[in-house]
Amino acid sequence: MYRVLSVKDVVRIPPNLFSVDLEKAVVSILREKYERKVDKDYGLVLSIWNVRDVGNGKIIQGDGASYHECVFDALAYVPEINEVFEGEVTEVVEFGAFVKMGPLDGLVHLSQITNDFLHYDKKMPAFVGKESKKTLKKGDMVRAKISTVSLKPSILETKCGLTMRPEGLGKLEWLEESEKKKKAKADEKEVKKEEKKEKKEKKKE
Repeated sequence: MYRVLSVKDVVRIPPNLFSVDLEKAVVSILREKYERKVDKDYGLVLSIWNVRDVGNGKIIQGDGASYHECVFDALAYVPEINEVFEGEVTEVVEFGAFVKMGPLDGLVHLSQITNDFLHYDKKMPAFVGKESKKTLKKGDMVRAKISTVSLKPSILETKCGLTMRPEGLGKLEWLEESEKKKKAKADEKEVKKEEKKEKKEKKKE
């Protein structure tokens, strides 16, 4: 889930930046501190903008830098358990498939892809269903649900586990086929219902 946050912080301006415009210096330091970093409270911070209310600097004894309070807006991505999303499969490996979920990749373990037994085809590479013959490969679009989240200080360390087994989840192509089959069955049921109705009416005649 994407969020826009309003954050208050104190920025340390080192002496070598005293000649730089104060607001530009503050923005530069905030971006270096927050952007592309994972914060336990905010999630993955993607962008910093609209820096405002930069206060007068304070000097701490023994430190040549000045400290300024400020407020800024941040765009952050926070993966939430049970969140459902659609994303592209970025890689298929022996133990599962990685799916793009905004700025992060989540892992769908082999056991969480489908209820069918899957075979890993190294040549494609792809997973192939033993009974259904369904395939899952790089570039496929899927609908998945976040099942576990482990936020760490960096993007590479942050882990998100996904599942595609519950009803309504899976490769979009599979879901479309399933909907077509359901519709066909519903139509067939309706036709049979109409036929029975007609037979009853004929008997009455």
